[in-house]
Order: sequence, then structure tokens, then C-alpha cells
Amino acid sequence: MIAALEGQIAATLEDGLLVMVGGIGLHVHTPAALRLQAVAGQRILLHTHLVVREDLLALYGFETVTERDTFVLLLGVEGIGPRLGLAVLSTLSVDAIRRAVFHEQAEVFARVPGIGKKTAAKILLHLQGKLGSSSELGLVTGLPDADTEVLEALTALGYSVVEAQAAIQSIPRDAPADVDVRLRLALQYFS
Repeated sequence: MIAALEGQIAATLEDGLLVMVGGIGLHVHTPAALRLQAVAGQRILLHTHLVVREDLLALYGFETVTERDTFVLLLGVEGIGPRLGLAVLSTLSVDAIRRAVFHEQAEVFARVPGIGKKTAAKILLHLQGKLGSSSELGLVTGLPDADTEVLEALTALGYSVVEAQAAIQSIPRDAPADVDVRLRLALQYFS
């Protein structure tokens, strides 16, 4: 099993990165936000999951172990294969997935291209209890999900879900939870 790899980004591909490791170019499927940040020549460490099937040998790479583990959990959902699992992580951050599961918001998963209401409900059911308790997640009931509101505002302005998610991920971690402030910071990503 290839659990991690470190190498130099040779190229950004439509569905991943070409990473040079020891003179060998590996095609690593990655979430969209990671591809958007990637710069050819930059060194990168990816936490990976190798999918082996009769007709497929594919490597999926993520910036964090948590992202990779969430991807593996998503693969356990009936009807979710590697492509849809990657689509979920390209559309939603791990924190957004945790919040959606904690607040039982299946509609958040239904926003992912290729996922309908039934599959979204399956994801929600499968992930419940597997992402940690509310205290471990730092979640408090009753608080509005600012990033979800920012995502909705950006998509209403015409940005794609992937672009909006990338902008949300660019917001500094110490930014206030105020939706207006977070929206302004997210819009700066596009300028």
C-alpha cells in the first residue's frame, strides 16, 4: 500500500497532478482545490490511497491524513466510488462534511455534482458516528454555519461550487465567524 508520497509537481492534469518521485511520474488524482493551488516545480507531500480493481489501478492523493481518511470512509458508502468520493472532497471541505453530518444536512451532499438525494442520505447515514463527537469536532449546536452561507452566496453570484469552495478554503483560519467578513475575504480570492 502506498500511504504517502513526496515529490515534485511536474504538471497539473484535468483530474489530478503528475508528481515526479525518484524519476518516475505518478498520476495522482486529487481534489480540485489542491489542483488549483499546485504550481509546477513545487515539492509536495501527499497522503495517498491506492485503489486496486480488476480494471483499475489508481492513486488518490490528499493534503492531510484527515482528508484521506474521509475519502476512505466515503468509499464505504453504497454507490460511491473513487470518482464520486473525490467529487465530494472537491466540493466540500472536511469541516463542511463534518458539520453536515453533525447537523444531519443531507442537502449539503446533494449539492455535489453526481449525487442525488438518495445517495446524499446514504452518505449522511454512513458517516454518522464515524467523524468524532461534537466536542472533538469543535461544533456547537444552534450556531449558523457561516461557510455554508458563504458557499451559497458565492454560487448565487455565479461562481461554481468548486471555485466557491477554493475561495472558502483561502479564508485565514483565524478569521471571524461573521458571514459578511468571511464573504469579503472569500471574494478577495477571485481578485
